[in-house]
Amino acid sequence: METNNSTSSRGIKIKQGDTPEPILYHCKSCSKLNSFNWVEDTPKTLQEYDIIEVQFKNTRKAFFRNANGLHLKKGDIIAVEASPGHDIGIVSLTGWLVLRQLKKLNVDPVSTEFKKVYRKAKPVDTEKWLESINLEHKTMIKARIIAENLKLNMKIGDVEYQGDKTKAIFYYIADERVDFRELIKILADEFKIRVEMRQIGARQEAGRIGGIGSCGRELCCSTWITNFISVTTNSARLQEISLNPQKLAGQCSKLKCCLNYELDCYVDARKDFPETSIPLETKEATFHHLKTDIFNRIMWYSSDPNSSANITPVPVDRVIEVIAMNKKGIRADRLAEMVHEKPVENSNLGYHGVIEEGSLTRFDENSQPKKKHKKHKYRKPDNNAPK
Repeated sequence: METNNSTSSRGIKIKQGDTPEPILYHCKSCSKLNSFNWVEDTPKTLQEYDIIEVQFKNTRKAFFRNANGLHLKKGDIIAVEASPGHDIGIVSLTGWLVLRQLKKLNVDPVSTEFKKVYRKAKPVDTEKWLESINLEHKTMIKARIIAENLKLNMKIGDVEYQGDKTKAIFYYIADERVDFRELIKILADEFKIRVEMRQIGARQEAGRIGGIGSCGRELCCSTWITNFISVTTNSARLQEISLNPQKLAGQCSKLKCCLNYELDCYVDARKDFPETSIPLETKEATFHHLKTDIFNRIMWYSSDPNSSANITPVPVDRVIEVIAMNKKGIRADRLAEMVHEKPVENSNLGYHGVIEEGSLTRFDENSQPKKKHKKHKYRKPDNNAPK
């Protein structure tokens, strides 16, 4: 069983059966943005809807109307209406969950005109479909060379052929407006197809290409994110994260989408926190805010605003109390007592920790050589020795 990157990006695999023709089947693990049908075992009366969700290459999905009443299930390869001609896609979702997806995307299933499903894909359709898939990478490389010769400030990141091999979508990235009218003419003459140019952003490109993030998992934009929400540095500030652009940026050179995942928790946790710009007046000195431990509800203050001299942890309730006293013109006797952490007692667990087992020097020889013990040799008794 063999498959290449182009077919796996479509969510299909190819295997050789008893017949000489290859067999195509849907691969859930290869499919990006896969939707789990958690109502699959419910009665069929709840799943009789004529609108289905169809997945194409990578992150492109669309909804079609099953006007012919075909019996379709998830993973079926079908031919659908396109402009012009027809396209080949894979059924990714059917039944009641499709209506939930439409509601999520604010699409009215009654007033919206959906394109139709023609039929299940025939062997001729799948053969032409595979041929077009194999041409996508070569077409992208040639298109990049043509765009470079025309000195266009753009990057062609991906190419997607239509199922009938009569049209191709060229996805590109550009910082400024690009006049690609001459490029379309050359591409149409070179590949004998209809050309559609579609501009995408850096996040969309990362989602289409895929990869592994700094967390060790596959990129969220290529697995489950469908709508990209703007991420700002304010999200990092609210979470007390260092504003290091190298650590905050993802593979798309934009701020990581995961900065928004826990933002609501941090916003709720610090609702009653006082403003950090307010200094605390005490009889000893004036203290300024340095950092905050949000979930432990501790704010750290220092007597010097430019250094961490006399840094003191203060509970949030005590900070609010001192600010209220300062507003009345009263200076607090002292800010707060230093919080001393109790030393952790070493408990004998009966096994070595992971850090000890994974130490890089655990196989090194000791610096001090071991003393060799001399063996006492057995001496034969001498009979002639004086008694």
